[in-house]
Amino acid sequence: MYKITTIAPTPFFADRGAHVRILEEVKALTALGNEISICTYHNGRNLPNLDIHRIPNIPWYNKLDAGPSYHMFYLDLLLVLKSLMLVHTTRPDIIHAHLHEGALIGKFCSGVENIPVVFDLQGSFSDEISAHGFIKRDGIPYKISHRFEEFLCTLTDAIIVSSAKMVSVLKEEFNVDGGKIFVVEDGVDTDIFKPNIDISNLRKSLDIPLNKKIIVFLGLLNEYQGVDYLLKSIPLVLEEIKDAHFLIMGYPNVEKYKEMAKKLGIYDFVTFTGKIDYNRAHEYLALGYISVSPKISETESNGKLYLYMASGLPTIVFNNQVNKSILGKLGVYAKSKDYVSFANGIIKLLEDEELTKRLSTKVREKAVEDYSWRHVGGKIVNIYNKVL
Repeated sequence: MYKITTIAPTPFFADRGAHVRILEEVKALTALGNEISICTYHNGRNLPNLDIHRIPNIPWYNKLDAGPSYHMFYLDLLLVLKSLMLVHTTRPDIIHAHLHEGALIGKFCSGVENIPVVFDLQGSFSDEISAHGFIKRDGIPYKISHRFEEFLCTLTDAIIVSSAKMVSVLKEEFNVDGGKIFVVEDGVDTDIFKPNIDISNLRKSLDIPLNKKIIVFLGLLNEYQGVDYLLKSIPLVLEEIKDAHFLIMGYPNVEKYKEMAKKLGIYDFVTFTGKIDYNRAHEYLALGYISVSPKISETESNGKLYLYMASGLPTIVFNNQVNKSILGKLGVYAKSKDYVSFANGIIKLLEDEELTKRLSTKVREKAVEDYSWRHVGGKIVNIYNKVL
């Protein structure tokens, strides 16, 4: 097969969605016989059986959560140097670049060797930094960022996206040739993420009563992931469903959202776990009766949905094309950025046991049939074949 340099301008691995996609793609491609080296930031967790190369340690920078940072300018310069050395010594067949900075670094490193660069894009960079409050959507910095993003898309030989929505965005907003765009959805290991796992000890350790229906959320705790909408919906749910309990798993901002829960009068009905190890995520999800994902982005993939589906969890989401492309008719959809509508979706599933059981079976079946990582790996290899 192929020798691949993966460029990941992020603190890989940090138990969050974008990193899960990188990890599982690497594992799937390795299982198909490819040889992969990963070039990434200094921080993040090393994982077994992965060839990870890091920039020099920067002791004052330890941010692990998503979102832009001014520190990334010099971190990415160091990553350019590290990637250049790695490409020079390993002579890869393909550079697989994650995120927009990775695409720029990858193109620079391809150099005189003219190594094909595949850009693995997880959403619009301009929209992401706007959603995180880094720039205003109607300002000049946004327009500059948008133009730069359009330029980046011209540099690489192929672009991988995770949804049909992102194909439309690239073609219509960034003038990208549709012939170089390939849809590769996220995936899930359905042998690990599955229902009916023995989690009695875990439930006891979290001190959640046995007579509660648990609504689970797994992801980063920030406005971008819709956590504010989720917490605002909970009082409305509790008015109708007395045995509901919410298990909110993730980081950062745990104390911020605990305080918000106290102010809303729902603290006793919510358990915050903080950061959990991805290797144990399947156990925590197995505690759930249903799941929620109030993510507000309409272009980025929503990787947690695959984990929910494999775990047999019916899911409430906001109504957008990305979520619908994953869940199809099996999702419960709320109006975008409407916590009342979101609460009504939760109530609907908690009240209708027959619907919940039917969706539980169907989402698990769809995950097994359509979203295996081996299938994802095969799709990526086919893209490599096209650009070589």
